[in-house]
Amino acid sequence: MAYSDFSLDRVTKNFDLTISDKIDMFAAVSELESSTLLAEILKDNIPLALSSNTEKARSEMIIAPILIELRKQLNLEISLFSGIDFTVDVEKGLNGSCDFLICHSPELLIVRAPIIIIVEAKKENINGGLGQCVAEMLAARIFNEREGNEIPAIYGTVTTGTIWKFLKLQEQTIEIDLGEYYLREVNKILGILANSIRN
Repeated sequence: MAYSDFSLDRVTKNFDLTISDKIDMFAAVSELESSTLLAEILKDNIPLALSSNTEKARSEMIIAPILIELRKQLNLEISLFSGIDFTVDVEKGLNGSCDFLICHSPELLIVRAPIIIIVEAKKENINGGLGQCVAEMLAARIFNEREGNEIPAIYGTVTTGTIWKFLKLQEQTIEIDLGEYYLREVNKILGILANSIRN
């Protein structure tokens, strides 16, 4: 097995997790004003990404610029890893590559604990990516524990670039925001990501 083999049903059964559906889970989170540079990049990139309509195009042209903007807004205090192998426990199926990992460390050459956010990119079918994202979040928690840098919660998002759905793993409960955020709400998306890092 690998991360991509996990459905939401399978990951909750395999790891004895409870799902907690939430409505407006991040309603109280403040927006983070995006730069004019990000607005220009997205204006140019969105038509290209959507016309190609591949996961790779969406990752490179929409998702990556938003995450780079987040890193700038947080004064480079986080590191961002894209498409790296993140094998944590092969026997449990926690192996494969992650689209994006965000660590609370400025170091760029090595993944350092704590890993705070997992970003799973999808061309479409966000709900179909939830199990994979949860498996990667579990792996991040195990990684952090092994490194002696545990944090209370790991956050995740499954995104097509134009639509974002957020999750939170705390103890054995996976909270899933039933709402979705759209690219026109990029300031809210940035706010939720930044809030996840600060908590």
